[in-house]
Amino acid sequence: MGLPFRSLTMLLLLLLIWWSTSEAQTLRALDAILQDYAYRAFHRPRTGRPYDGVPPANLSGIQISALRLRSGSLFTRGVRQYKQFSIPVGVIGTPYVERLVLVYQNLGNWSTTYYPLPPGYMYLAPVLGLLAYDASNLSATNLEELDIYASEDPISIEFTQVQPVRDARCVWFDLDGRINFTKVVSGNKCLTYEQGHFSIVVESTAPSPAPVPQPHQGGGGKGWIIGGSVLGGVALLVLLALLILWVWRFNKRKKVHKMEKAADAGEALHMTAVGNTKAPAATTTRTQPSLETEYVP
Repeated sequence: MGLPFRSLTMLLLLLLIWWSTSEAQTLRALDAILQDYAYRAFHRPRTGRPYDGVPPANLSGIQISALRLRSGSLFTRGVRQYKQFSIPVGVIGTPYVERLVLVYQNLGNWSTTYYPLPPGYMYLAPVLGLLAYDASNLSATNLEELDIYASEDPISIEFTQVQPVRDARCVWFDLDGRINFTKVVSGNKCLTYEQGHFSIVVESTAPSPAPVPQPHQGGGGKGWIIGGSVLGGVALLVLLALLILWVWRFNKRKKVHKMEKAADAGEALHMTAVGNTKAPAATTTRTQPSLETEYVP
């Protein structure tokens, strides 16, 4: 029983890792699409000027923008205001590139679709994203994000349409979708030293404004990105069901084998030929025969 259950545990662990990886890949695929469409907004771009892009039709409601900067200027001057983000001096990008692009995202009514919250929480503002990419080729797609971090003061995100709410918290999703909670500053600001996606949330039991609405399900649906995630979940459930069935059949076969082995455990009789047939015969006798006359005095 030990080996199959260890194998089953290993398979389940691998499936869970695959599922979490699939979720992260869905988010990275969304970032790649928005990076592509944000770069399309550049037309004879000027350094330091933001350009608003238009997302694909099946992601309508999302806002994107692109800002090209020199890495040295970003470090020495920062960006006083880029949408809701205030970027201080001392921000470093790795690996180093001469120019980089900061892609801004406002997921709007898609926030809960791509970044669902743990049970008991609700959004007070849409999810905002800030990601950095190499600017050496403005026609490039599927670029890897640069790793940027604030080496001195933190980056500030101001959610202007959020009214101060008691027990509100900042939420930060890293590039793999892992969730982190921090304190709200001045009622509607969040601070970060890294890039990612950000919003303000509150426990759903507390009095608060209405949550961000879900996207409409008409038209093109949620797109192929979400479809892949749903199919992955269905495949996971099917595999789990097959694994349970396999374990049940294995245990049943093992019990039958044990019963057969127990039935065959008795000592087999020696067979000897008697004429044209075979009959069981003892190989030895317990007591040697003796004549009665041997006891006569």
